[in-house]
Order: sequence, then structure tokens, then C-alpha cells
Amino acid sequence: MKGNLEVYKVFYQVAVCQGITAAAEKLCVSQPAVSQALRQMEQEAGCLLFVRTSRGVRLTKEGSLLFDYVKKGMEAFEEGERVLSRMLNLDTGEIRIGASDMTLQFFLLPFLETYHRQYPGIKIMVSNAPTPETICSLEEGKIDFGIVSTPFDASQNVEAVKVREISNLFVAGEQFERLRGIRLDYACLRDLPCVFLEKNTSTRRFMDEFLSEKGIFLEPEFELATSDMVVQFAKRNMGVGCVMGDFAAEDLKAGRLFALRFKEKMPSRYICVVSSRKEILSAAAKKLMDMLTESRAEKT
Repeated sequence: MKGNLEVYKVFYQVAVCQGITAAAEKLCVSQPAVSQALRQMEQEAGCLLFVRTSRGVRLTKEGSLLFDYVKKGMEAFEEGERVLSRMLNLDTGEIRIGASDMTLQFFLLPFLETYHRQYPGIKIMVSNAPTPETICSLEEGKIDFGIVSTPFDASQNVEAVKVREISNLFVAGEQFERLRGIRLDYACLRDLPCVFLEKNTSTRRFMDEFLSEKGIFLEPEFELATSDMVVQFAKRNMGVGCVMGDFAAEDLKAGRLFALRFKEKMPSRYICVVSSRKEILSAAAKKLMDMLTESRAEKT
């Protein structure tokens, strides 16, 4: 027997309501339309599906057999509609985000706090990795979008929106007090012990590219995995550290570190929200990404 979904809906409602009139009201159609749909089903099935009674209708044995299967299907459709509605209303869902330590701590975290408070039913998974790994995860479809810092390499399928301006600083502790307040040339870094991030980070890449344009190539005494550790090493006078400014802000304010001054300021960098042009975001992911990108407009 061949039948479309609307005919099965009619059959299901007539069986549940045990009457054509009640089913027609539930379906918001006319009684003749319901009766015609039933006749069509019975003709195609080659048997009676309902017995008409003075009180309405009841299923035949054949009708009961068919109803058991139709009921499962209709309940599955209804459950699917309920879940879809909950997703669109942001009552449930899942978001996969990629972010580095820096972008998570100094940009993303407050937004996640606000978003979770507004939509507690949404599950958020954050993959914490350097910018190059986050871009790779995005291009491989492992995350919905990423929060990265410039510079980075990506294919044309990746769209980037700048959301915050940031800058690199060279910071030092008390044993380098002789350098405080002096307008330095970057070449002086050749004669100083240096503490930098590993080369697979955007902060290190940006610094290396900037200095290489001036013919300066440095081999640091220490290469560390996180900016927090660069700050800790600098506070212990183990060298001059290069970090994104926010990581050293508290220590600079408290006087535990000072920022080296140079004759030429290092250019600014940016935190960016990156997404794939080929993928369509879920309602939950789109809502969060809109919150992130709209913050840019609020600051301008």
C-alpha cells in the first residue's frame, strides 16, 4: 500500500480520537476530507481499517496491526518536532569552540559566562589549543568556530572577523632595572636573555616576523608553552619575556614587572572569530557567534 504522510496522519488521528468528527477538528480539516482519505487508504489496502459504529469508529484487526506501526512513526515525528523546537528556542543543543589560552581568558570567557546564564541547556565544548591547531580543527570540521589571534594562515573557506585589538609587550623584572624608561632599539635584545613562547603560537610568530624584518633573529634561553609561564620566568629575572599585554597587566600595575620601551612600537594584533564559509551553524552556535561579533560594533 502506498500512502503519503498526510493520509497516515488522518488514519492516526481517527484511530486516536475514535471518530471522524473529532479527528477533523484536531487536523483542522473538513469531515468529508477525512472520510475521503480513509476510503482511499482502505481501497489501496484492500481491506477495511475501521468499523463505523453509532459512537464513532473502531479499528479492525487489520487496522490495529497497521496502527501499531503508524503510531511509532507518528510519535517519532512528534518527538523530532519537539526536539527541533527546543533547539531553535535554545533550550537544548551543542556548540564546539576552539580557542587558545589567550583568546579564552581575555576575550571568550565573559561571553561564555553570559551565554550559559541565558541558555543553560546548551552544552558547550571548548578545545583549548594554539591558533594554528584551532584553524586546522575548523577546516577539518571538528569545531563550529574558533577564537584566534593574528597572524594565522587559513584557506579561502575561512572567514575571519576582528573583534579586539591586542599588542605584544617585552617585560622584565628588577634585575633589568637599568633598561627602565630608556627608548631602546630592538637590536639590544640580542644581548639579553630572552623568555619566549614556543614557535607554534601566533604571539611568537608575530614577534619573530616583526623582528626578522629588521634583520634580528633571536634564540631565546627559554621557550615555554604558555604566556603565564613566560610572565613567571620574567618575574624571577630569568630573562626578558614577550607576551600579549593582558597576561602581564597585574604584575605591571603592582610593579613586579615593567615594560621595555622601544623607539618603534610593535604593530597591533587582533583577536578574531573564525568560521567556515562552507558550514551552516546551528541556532545555538550562531547565537553565541553573533554575541561575539556584535561586541566589535559596540566598541566602535
